[in-house]
Amino acid sequence: MELPPLSLYVHLPWCVRKCPYCDFNSHEARDGLPEGEYVAALLRDLDAERPHAHGRIVESVFVGGGTPSLFSGAAIAALLDGIRARVPLRGGAEITLEANPGAVEASRFAAYRAAGVNRLSIGVQSFRDAQLRALGRMHGAQEAARAVALARAAGFANVNVDLMYGLPGDDAEGALADLEAAAALEPAHISWYELTLEPNTAFHRRPPPRLPAEDTVIEIEERGRALLARAGYERYEVSAYARAGYRCAHNLNYWLFGDYIGIGAGAHGKITVPGEGRIVRRTKPRNPRTYVHSAGTAAGVGIERVDSGAELLLEFLMNALRLPEGVGIAQYTARTGQGLAAIERPLGEAVRRGWLAPEPGVLKPTPAGLQALNAVLALF
Repeated sequence: MELPPLSLYVHLPWCVRKCPYCDFNSHEARDGLPEGEYVAALLRDLDAERPHAHGRIVESVFVGGGTPSLFSGAAIAALLDGIRARVPLRGGAEITLEANPGAVEASRFAAYRAAGVNRLSIGVQSFRDAQLRALGRMHGAQEAARAVALARAAGFANVNVDLMYGLPGDDAEGALADLEAAAALEPAHISWYELTLEPNTAFHRRPPPRLPAEDTVIEIEERGRALLARAGYERYEVSAYARAGYRCAHNLNYWLFGDYIGIGAGAHGKITVPGEGRIVRRTKPRNPRTYVHSAGTAAGVGIERVDSGAELLLEFLMNALRLPEGVGIAQYTARTGQGLAAIERPLGEAVRRGWLAPEPGVLKPTPAGLQALNAVLALF
């Protein structure tokens, strides 16, 4: 197995209010944010992770949450300065920060840009006030559009808009109106994905009424993909659409089975062990208080070793087969240490069913395969 590219994920777990569909490790900030204490913990955590990076250059940084834009510009600057002092970043590395459209957060965009953030991901979810209320969001449609404009005014050329479809009370016309509103703002990137009722969420315990039928969702997807293509957005992953030159480098590293360090409450990382044909996953405590007290110590890390070739193979395919362009067999071999013989039989069956393209030297899902990804993976 060759050493793949390396990225860094940073988790800031606080939000103003937990959304009913959210299954991320997020906690309502009831007593203020311990910015200085938490940034110090993150940097202790990174100090402890550095030896596992094997001296590699970090290709991208992603600050997710929670709502990272609740943190001040000064706190984000201290975080990024500390990261640069500890690990070598690729020149021009993509540095993403997730933000919500609320007016308080939007006013900080210029400070984030000055700190070194060069990609802003804004959690819009919908441009319709009724749907935003149904999702438990705290912003309105006008604030969402204003946040994108403010990001551009602050100097961000690389802005992503997160958008959902299949919302309570949704129909094809409403979902497509959302998509048209997003495209009209001309962000560099649009993440467009279906609302799912994830376990351990309020929506899973009490599903919202009036969710659209499956045939409506299929119509939304088909018409929406065509709309985005006409607007100049290329689909390069199941739910990711980008203008030329603006694919998300950090997420691509996940999908191509790259390595990543994870720091922060509930963060996890994946590291390839040179010469041993296995990977190690390192996880951090989910509770922010526990995390702060244990960051940088052996007690603050959970370790899982993945030694099985079958496990590596399936993990690789779970990510790589989300990419419409597919991946080369050579990359599959380099990242998993497995030969083609290990997947020859299920590969042939997937091709026979029309789920993978019959192209030599590449693992490439067909449109039907992208739609039936779980069934494809079940073959392997």
